[in-house]
Amino acid sequence: MKTSALLAFTLLMLGQAAWAQTVGLAGMLGNKALVIVDGSAPKAVATGETYRGVKIVSTQGDQAVIEIAGKRHTMRVGDAPASVGAGGGGDAGGTKIVLTAGTGGHFLTQGQINGKAVQFLVDTGATSVALSVADAERIGLNYRAGQAARSSTANGIVPTWRIKLASVRVGDVTMYEVDASVLAGEMPYVLLGNSFLTRFQMTRTNDQMVLEKRY
Repeated sequence: MKTSALLAFTLLMLGQAAWAQTVGLAGMLGNKALVIVDGSAPKAVATGETYRGVKIVSTQGDQAVIEIAGKRHTMRVGDAPASVGAGGGGDAGGTKIVLTAGTGGHFLTQGQINGKAVQFLVDTGATSVALSVADAERIGLNYRAGQAARSSTANGIVPTWRIKLASVRVGDVTMYEVDASVLAGEMPYVLLGNSFLTRFQMTRTNDQMVLEKRY
């Protein structure tokens, strides 16, 4: 399974009054679906099996039919995010984000920028949310209308565009008007930097990070 395939996923926000679950399709491995539930590592789940409340009903090509709480949904690798279940697609009203460190101690989580699915890597050393030109174009950002600059990266000096994101969502928490930078060159993840993180009180215990919204 190539890394690029793992980065292509469908995000379903399954909202209910007091419960929310994030389900992503990272790719396909034979007749198994690589499922991510609430930011977990991709799990290969065969037809008929259930993982964290998500049942794989069937798989075909790059799509899978899943069943959650008795309701079925079709997921396709690379599809735009969809909002289903009670609560519809309204603004997220949560105040707390809980993340668990993955391999290498990094905090990875699925989320949305302007309603489009992305995969974040928490980076407290990044001044702002940072994403590649490829990700910016995929989610439809008009980044060239932003302020042009140049940034120093591990790959040298690269062109950069400074923009403001209408919304950034992680779990059931949404923040608005978030500063971001779009960088030329490849990036495996979108960096969730301090323009988002400093709006929260951050605590970390062992492999768990908790972000509580500041008021």
